[in-house]
Amino acid sequence: MRALRQMAAVMALNLRTIPARLSSSAVAITGIAGVVIVFVSLLSIGAGFAAAMQGSGSPARALILRSGADTELTSGLEGPEVDVIKQAPGIRREASGPRASAELYAMLDIPKRATPDVGANVPMRGVEPAGIAARDVVSIVQGRMFQFGTNEVIVGLAASREFLNMRVGDTIVSGQNRWPVVGIFQANGGVAESEVWGDARTLQGTYKRGSTYQSVLVQLDSTDRYDQLRDWLTSNPQVKVGVRRESQYYADQSAAMTRLIQTIGFAIAALMGIGAVFGAILTMYTAVASRAREIATLRALGFNTTSVLASVLAESLALGAIGGSIGAVVADVGFNGFETSTMNFQTFSQVAFAFRVTPQLLAMGLFYALLMGLIGGLFPAVRAARLPIAAALREL
Repeated sequence: MRALRQMAAVMALNLRTIPARLSSSAVAITGIAGVVIVFVSLLSIGAGFAAAMQGSGSPARALILRSGADTELTSGLEGPEVDVIKQAPGIRREASGPRASAELYAMLDIPKRATPDVGANVPMRGVEPAGIAARDVVSIVQGRMFQFGTNEVIVGLAASREFLNMRVGDTIVSGQNRWPVVGIFQANGGVAESEVWGDARTLQGTYKRGSTYQSVLVQLDSTDRYDQLRDWLTSNPQVKVGVRRESQYYADQSAAMTRLIQTIGFAIAALMGIGAVFGAILTMYTAVASRAREIATLRALGFNTTSVLASVLAESLALGAIGGSIGAVVADVGFNGFETSTMNFQTFSQVAFAFRVTPQLLAMGLFYALLMGLIGGLFPAVRAARLPIAAALREL
C-alpha cells in the first residue's frame, strides 16, 4: 500500500506540472495529434466506401449473373434465359407478376462538379417496374419517378451532388444520347445513390443490346428461400448462371478497396508515428533533465524507482491522450460526412460516398496515441529511475 501511495503521489505531481512545461510538451502533443488526424481520416474513407457498398444489399434479395461473372459489367443474359429465371421458385410473386427485374448496366461519361473538364464513369442502370418495387429502401426525394417507355431518368442523391447536369430539370448528355432528369432518389446511403436509373427496354434500344440483359434482381419470398432458388437455377440446364445474395455481392465488391485503403492508412500512420514517438522521446528527456534535482530529492526522501518510472510514463501517456483527443476531435469535425467519389475497381465506375468517422475509428486513433505516448516515455522513464541521486542533486 505504501508503494502504491508513493506512486500515486509522484504521478499526481507530474501531471499537475504539465502546464508549466506546455511549450516543450506541445511538440509531442502536436505530433501525436497530426498522426491521429491522418490515421482516422484515411480509415474513414474505407469505412465510408464499405458502408456505401454494404448498405446497398439485402439478404432478402438475390442477384443472378452469368456463370463465372464477378460483376454486372462482365455478365450477359439472353432474353430466353431471363424468362426461365423468372419462373424459379423462391421469388416473391404478386398479381402483377414475379418481383424479378431484368437489368442493364452501362457507363455515362460525366464530369464531376469539382473537375468539370475531366469526365468520370457514372453507372447507368436500366430497370423494370419490378426492380423499383423490389428495392424497398428507394424513395423519390425530389421530382417524380420516370415513365417507363421513355428516355426519362432519375438520379441518385449522391450522384446529383457529385456530378454535373444531374439535378431535376437538367439533361444528361452522353455522346449522342439525351436523358432528361425528372427525379432524385435516395437509397439509404447505398451505392445505388451513385447511379442513374432509366427504363431497361429504352436502354436496350439506345445501346443496341437487342434482347440481352446483364443481371436479374429478385426479391425472395423469405430469406430462407435463397438456397431453393440457387439450387433450382444452378441445376437447370436451360440457364448457366451464378446466384448470390445481394448483400454478399456488394460486400465482396467493397473488400478489395477497403483492404487497400486500410493498408495505406496503417502504413502512413506507422511512418508518421515514428516521427511522433521521437518527438515524445525528446520532450520527455527534456522534462526529465529539467526535473533531475526534483527526482533526486524524491529518491532521497525514500520514493522508490518504480514510483519515478510510473510518474514519467504517466506524463507521457497524458501527453498522448491530449494529442489523441485533439486529433480525434479535428478528424471528426473536419472529415465526418465529407462527400467525395472514387473508382470502384471491380466495375470501373464511380461510387459517390461520404467519409465515415465511426466511434471504432476514434477509439483506434486514441489507442494509437496512447501507444505512441507509452513508447515515447519508456526510455526517458528508465533514465529517470536510474538517475544517480548524488549527481542529480549537484545539478543546477
